[in-house]
Amino acid sequence: MSPAPAGPAIAPLAVALGDPAGIGPEIVARAWAARAAHGLRPFFAVGDIRSIEAVWDGPIARIFDPAEAATHFADALPLIQVEDAGPIVPGEPNMAGARCSLDALELAVGLARSGVAGGLVTGPVSKAQLYSIGFNHPGQTEFVAERCGVSRDNVVMMLAGPTLRAVPITTHVALRDVARLLSVDLIVAKARTTERGLIRNFGIERPRLAMAGFNPHAGESGALGREEIDIIAPALELLRAEGMNIIGPLAADTMFHPRARAEYDAALCLYHDQALIPLKTLHFDEGVNMTLGLPIVRTAPDHGTAFAIAGKNKAEPGAMIAAIALAGSCAETRCQPS
Repeated sequence: MSPAPAGPAIAPLAVALGDPAGIGPEIVARAWAARAAHGLRPFFAVGDIRSIEAVWDGPIARIFDPAEAATHFADALPLIQVEDAGPIVPGEPNMAGARCSLDALELAVGLARSGVAGGLVTGPVSKAQLYSIGFNHPGQTEFVAERCGVSRDNVVMMLAGPTLRAVPITTHVALRDVARLLSVDLIVAKARTTERGLIRNFGIERPRLAMAGFNPHAGESGALGREEIDIIAPALELLRAEGMNIIGPLAADTMFHPRARAEYDAALCLYHDQALIPLKTLHFDEGVNMTLGLPIVRTAPDHGTAFAIAGKNKAEPGAMIAAIALAGSCAETRCQPS
């Protein structure tokens, strides 16, 4: 599941820096510094140049056209400047910085949507700061989906690491609400989007999916709950009738060891922690959040702004490097003839 090495040329990737007071600028700069070691395809940053200069003393090349990124990439980090973020102090977010992060996201999405950028990588933002300036989306995923003309209900959040891909069917909801939100239609829709995403972005001709159970031991034939019998099994029956290669429902406590993971290309989980605990246990510093169901490639490091360590040279760039590498690999796969 590791990203492929650099291959045929694709348009440079757009990397939105995220909140200028967070660790986004630092990890993007450090990803560029590690470009050769990881075979990263050309990319350019989108944001305020001062947010990088505040935490890194490497070379930066201001560009005005994404096509210029490939020319400068070997010698400097290419960057498209957006509106001034106001005073920038690492670790001290403000409303001006939130506006800058939103402007950078908006521009980067537009460049990817138009095709002049080969894909989109989004740096970490502060939802609290964005909400303070009127942002009315649950997160960047829903914002990107809207800008791409796709309903938020038709996209899937997939967490990917070197040995595991996991999809939560429900995401940021209280655990007590999960059972009420689960339905045959929801599982079927998310599974279909996942299958198409694996084909389109990873070149897997016939993806193998594994469906987790909701209750301990997948319900013990109804003794520990009926969600497997009333909701999950009927959904799987419909999907298999369509020709999908999907197994389950499986006991969640036995589907993430190495032998089990070898039997599927992605795990479908019923709630947030069921998917993210195994992913982050296995791949904490290299987990990637990828949005399936979009007309563009979109990835992000699977962590937040980490304001507490911003500007202290403590940020680990592994997840950003992985997000850029995966975006490049998937963009190349999409360019291959069907």
